[in-house]
Amino acid sequence: MTDWIPKPNPQVDLRSLVLSAEEGFVLSRLDGATAARNLPALTGLPPERLQGILTRLVSQGALLPAAQQPAPAARSSSATSPTPPFPSTARPLATMPPGGAATGGPVVTAPSPVGGSAPAPRTASLSTVSPGYEPLAAPATEASSPDEELPMLDLLPQEAEEPDSSESGAHDGEAPEEDTEDVPEVALGNFRQLFETRLHPQTEDQRVALARACEDPELSALCFDPLPSVVKAVLENSRVGLAHARLIARNHRNPVGLEALCGRAAFTADTGVRRWLVRNPQLPSGLFRRLWSSRRLMELYKVTIDRDVPEGTRRSSREVLRQRFTTGPAEEKVELILNTEGRALASLIGMSVDGKTASLLCGRTYRSPMLIQNIARWSAAPPPLIAHLLKQEAVRRQPQLRMLLTRHPNAPADVKRGGG
Repeated sequence: MTDWIPKPNPQVDLRSLVLSAEEGFVLSRLDGATAARNLPALTGLPPERLQGILTRLVSQGALLPAAQQPAPAARSSSATSPTPPFPSTARPLATMPPGGAATGGPVVTAPSPVGGSAPAPRTASLSTVSPGYEPLAAPATEASSPDEELPMLDLLPQEAEEPDSSESGAHDGEAPEEDTEDVPEVALGNFRQLFETRLHPQTEDQRVALARACEDPELSALCFDPLPSVVKAVLENSRVGLAHARLIARNHRNPVGLEALCGRAAFTADTGVRRWLVRNPQLPSGLFRRLWSSRRLMELYKVTIDRDVPEGTRRSSREVLRQRFTTGPAEEKVELILNTEGRALASLIGMSVDGKTASLLCGRTYRSPMLIQNIARWSAAPPPLIAHLLKQEAVRRQPQLRMLLTRHPNAPADVKRGGG
C-alpha cells in the first residue's frame, strides 16, 4: 500500500482553476492527512478512476507533487525549532562558507557527504523557504512530470475485482442503459453548487445568453435554473443531450419549462426522461395525458402504483388507464391482467372486456391462486371466463377458490343450483 498523502497546494488559488465536477469533489475530500490508499473508500470512486483524477489535479497545480511534500522529520523539527529543519542523513546541507566559520548567528555543523560538501545552489533554494512548504515552481534540475511523481494506488483483492465486475456488466442486456441512465448523486451536488455559487447571482439575461452557448459543467448546472426562459435557452444549445433533459425533468419546477422540454420528441421518448417527469410535482395534468395517452397499459399501471409519483399524477394515470382499457388492444388487456396477477382489476371496477379479450383469457391455463381470486372478485368478469376457471385443476383442488367462483354473478346457472 502506498502512504503518499495528497495535499492541496497552499500557493494556488483553487477558484482560478477549471475543474470538472469529479475533480472538485475529490479535492474537497482531501484534508492533507489522508493517505491515497484510503481515498477509494472515502470517495466511493474506483482506484483507477481516482488515480487519473489525482494525476490531473497535480498537473494543474491543485495538489503538491510527491517530491515537493515535506518529510515527516522536517515537520516534527519545525514544531520545536525556530530554524529551518535539516535532515540528518539524506542530502546534508552546508551552512558555513567553504573557507571557515559563519559570519554571524549560531554555527550549525552538518555532516558532509562523501566526496565533498553539498552544492551551494541547493542550499540557497531550501534555506529561503518557510518550514513545511516549497515553491510552486521546482528548480529545472529536479523538474519531472506529474505522472512520474504521482504514486500508483495499490489495490486490495476485493478492490481489484470490482472494476472487472462493472466492466463485465456493461456487456449484459440492460447495463449500458443503466450506465447512462442518470447523473451520479455526487455530480448532481456539484452541478447544483456551481449554479448556486457562480451562476445564480447573474441576471436572467446573462444566464439566458450563457445557456445558449456554454458547455459542461455550466450547461448541466443551468439545468437547475428555476426560470423557464433559461431552461428554454438550454434546450436551444446545440450541445444539449439526454443527460441534460433528465436533469431538467428531475429538478425543474415550472410547468412552462416542462412544456418546453416535452416539445422535443426525442427527449420524451427516453425512458429516463419520462420516469423523472412523472415524479415531478409540477407536471401539468394535461401534459401527462398528452404524453401517456398512447403508452401501453402496463406502463400506465406502473405509474398508478409508483409511490414516488405525486398523487395528482397517479390520479391522472388511473383515469388514462381506464380510458385506454376501453379502447386498447385485446393483447395489452390480457398482458395487464396476467402480468399483475389480476391486481390491476382493482383499478378497473365497472370496466368490461370485449369478446376477443375474453377469448384470449379463456385460452390459457391458470395455476396462480392469487390470479384466480382477483378474477373471481372482478364483477365484470365474462361468464365464459368464470366457466373456464371452474374447470382448472387449481380450482378443483381448492374448495375456497371454487366457492368464490360459484358466488360470482356471472357464474353458470347449473353451478349455482348445484351449490358448488
